[in-house]
Amino acid sequence: MADSKDYYKVLGVSRDASQDEIKHAYRKLSKKYHPDLNKAPGAEEKFKEISQAYEVLGDKDKRAQYDQFGSAGPQGQGGFGSFGGQDFGGFGGGQSFGGFDDIFSQFFGGGRQQANPNAPRQGSDLQYQMDLTFKEAIFGKETTISYTREATCHTCNGTGAKPGTSPETCHKCHGSGYIQITRQTPLGRMQTREVCDVCHGTGKEIKQKCPTCHGSGHEEERHSVKVKVPAGVEDGQQMRLSEQGEAGENGGPYGDLFIVFRVAPSKKFQRDGPEIYLEVPISFVQAALGDELQVDTVSGKVKLKVPAGTQTNTTFRLRGQGAPRLRGNGRGDQHVKVKVVTPKHLNGKQKEALKAFATASGQSMSETEGSLFDKLFGKHKK
Repeated sequence: MADSKDYYKVLGVSRDASQDEIKHAYRKLSKKYHPDLNKAPGAEEKFKEISQAYEVLGDKDKRAQYDQFGSAGPQGQGGFGSFGGQDFGGFGGGQSFGGFDDIFSQFFGGGRQQANPNAPRQGSDLQYQMDLTFKEAIFGKETTISYTREATCHTCNGTGAKPGTSPETCHKCHGSGYIQITRQTPLGRMQTREVCDVCHGTGKEIKQKCPTCHGSGHEEERHSVKVKVPAGVEDGQQMRLSEQGEAGENGGPYGDLFIVFRVAPSKKFQRDGPEIYLEVPISFVQAALGDELQVDTVSGKVKLKVPAGTQTNTTFRLRGQGAPRLRGNGRGDQHVKVKVVTPKHLNGKQKEALKAFATASGQSMSETEGSLFDKLFGKHKK
């Protein structure tokens, strides 16, 4: 078991986890170790530990205090308000005031009003990774995905109670989900607040549990949903599908589903937002005399006119041949960079023709002074 004073370890999350991630981890663990569902030795103690951790990390203010002072608390020993080795709560183990608001509540009657445990709460969000090809990301597609989620129990409609029965208000905490414990301390009689050991913080008792969900109100289901991938999405972007996550509590809405796109790279094209980039090899003759090329684009082949005298690394723009703009109108452009390729092997006729070209250009040659193309590109000048 993780150190009870390291609440992040208790919930199995990192210290920079979001509040939604903390909530999701708590729901998973509390369901796993709930005493009504898990009869293994130590399950109830683990459930209490998880509840204490979430009571702190699930509240932004309490979490901020915990991150600042740690389990030692602002006094530096044994938690908040600790004296003589006696732990009076705070972020240490044992009983908890749950932060400064609750401390002031005990001394001065103030503090923050506790949330109603029976109020409707939205379910947890889920994340789904969708793999796309390069062209699927460019043009979008419609598909159906399937994943496992917690849904409202079809037998009890989320109440957790056997059909024909209903949950009752907890007789011990009277629906608050917490009980007050009075203890004698060196400072006198002190009260602390604990999760109710009867209803385990839910504020209600289920005398006859649902045979399907065993009182949780949820069941796992294989859920399918149609997804329309918009044209122009990029690697790492995400889209939200409302209420396609997990079931809420006490009749609350479902959480959301976030789809994260992973786009496979293209072997031919490079992409930067709506702009597409392509390199095309051309010969010395095409560069010198000019030519009309058939160039690949994401939409198919188009004509590109290369003017005479084009130099290597010259870039041409094909307007409107890029990717769709995800949050705008129209499409980006495609940028075509031409690379002049020098042949490595020449036959006799090619050599004679190039020698004639060099002579016509006023260049003298020597067979021992490097290649013809060295002379043509100025590497050996007289």
